[in-house]
Amino acid sequence: MTENGEDTTLARRPAVPDLRLASDAPGEVPPLDVRREAPAPVEDEVPDLPRDRNQAILEAAKQVGAVLKRGGHLFALAGSVAVRAHGGSGNLQHDVDFCVRPQDADAVAATLREAGLTVYAPPEDWLIKATCFGQDVDIIFELAHRPVSTEMLERAQELPVESVRMPVLAPTDLLSGLVSAFSEHHCDFGAVLPIARALREKVDWDRVRRESGDEPMPAAFFFLLERLNVI
Repeated sequence: MTENGEDTTLARRPAVPDLRLASDAPGEVPPLDVRREAPAPVEDEVPDLPRDRNQAILEAAKQVGAVLKRGGHLFALAGSVAVRAHGGSGNLQHDVDFCVRPQDADAVAATLREAGLTVYAPPEDWLIKATCFGQDVDIIFELAHRPVSTEMLERAQELPVESVRMPVLAPTDLLSGLVSAFSEHHCDFGAVLPIARALREKVDWDRVRRESGDEPMPAAFFFLLERLNVI
């Protein structure tokens, strides 16, 4: 899940890491200059994918989480799989999301490549992408135009994603990223409302309010939560 809407109260974006996401070895794809638009990824060839899309997404989350753990990286699971790990329910969204710090993106990309995953740089400058078990994996280093910080990742809670334990973004940070991303160009309240309902007792709503500032769309969402007695 990526939730990065336009916002008028933006922190200064970090420079995009100069990633080299492909090997120079003979017969392999030449190095990718991430400052140019990357080509579409090549789907991994996996003969026995789970038939259920939710299960395929969970398997991709488990695989990538295990790879990042073995690599010793500071990271946290985010998006709809993180919501599920915290007790949310419902169908998973169309991809898997992980948060890393901007300065770690180069090393994370190298670790994923060494594990045999396809890694590439999309036109957006706040993430890199990989594919695993035929599923998209977003490696995000900005949430709502704010760089992922060490403090945010250290607040992550280690939780099981089926059989694999991994750091999962804290509920307050999950909701803060979603709500702060709301703007006149990105205000899908319907997608976030079930998450707010599911995690409401685990969220520091005062901090979410502070971090969303006085922007009108987050304020409208809080009004909706109050009228529905979610908060």
